[in-house]
Amino acid sequence: MYKVFVNDKPLFLTDRVEKETDFQMFLLESVDIEQLIKNIFNNKVGKASLYYPDARVILKKLKEKIPAAKAGGGLVRNTKGEVLFIFRNGKWDLPKGGTEKGEDIEDTAVREVEEETGCKGLKITKKLQKTYHIFKRNGQYKLKITHWFEMKTSYEGKLTGQANEGIEQVAWLNPEQIKEALTNSYENIKLLFEKETVAKQGQHL
Repeated sequence: MYKVFVNDKPLFLTDRVEKETDFQMFLLESVDIEQLIKNIFNNKVGKASLYYPDARVILKKLKEKIPAAKAGGGLVRNTKGEVLFIFRNGKWDLPKGGTEKGEDIEDTAVREVEEETGCKGLKITKKLQKTYHIFKRNGQYKLKITHWFEMKTSYEGKLTGQANEGIEQVAWLNPEQIKEALTNSYENIKLLFEKETVAKQGQHL
């Protein structure tokens, strides 16, 4: 199952028919996807599921209905165990951005972190999960698929937010500050930290 966020509300892609409780179910094959997205944006629909019987191609089927844009981003840690956050549009976020033609997704992620924050000496340590959200640009809805990477750096220099991307602040946040920042962040960013917490708990078992 995939979880796609529309205006921070989850739209589940599923191959299972379930009895509706607190969500509405739609058939991916026949749904007017644009109307559904509009209704979610306008709070006419809360949680929703899109059903398609074959889980292996469900994302491909969604991409046939809505154009996809690929992005790369980083969950960056310094030697103190702090994480690099940006503040934009009134929310805390992680640095990320779209791929350029012919660019590997790992290179995109490193370049975008550098451009958006001024942080240098980045090294990818592992691939994290992908996140999915729908946004509107130039009057058209698009599905953004962001490939996330865990990175490390020993950089202690100046951090500079990319002004033309609307980044007001760049900061290293410690675990307590991260908890607070996540109360004013996006659901797909919270997902990355949830997965992290689960992985760490699994290591301690």
